[in-house]
Amino acid sequence: MMTSAEIADTLNESAVMVRRSFLLLHKAGLIVQRKGPHGGAKLKVTPKQIGLGDVFAATSGDWLSVEDKAVAGLMKKVREDAVEAMNEHSLAGVVKRLKKGK
Repeated sequence: MMTSAEIADTLNESAVMVRRSFLLLHKAGLIVQRKGPHGGAKLKVTPKQIGLGDVFAATSGDWLSVEDKAVAGLMKKVREDAVEAMNEHSLAGVVKRLKKGK
């Protein structure tokens, strides 16, 4: 378990932003959370099972609200294709590349 403060410190971000991200990732079923003094969050599944598209879909919200049904359908298809392409890369693969770069 890692706390939002620990993750925020590592990322040089605010703990509030991390907690908001935790809520979205938890809602998507990617992390589990525990409250209290020994609480925090951790991945619900292995990093190999999480694609970058899964993280994007969980945290990005709606792209663009368009009233035209044809354009809205096209935007939905573009988003689905983007998520599928991002899911060709797992969270584990990204971590491995980041460690190589250090």
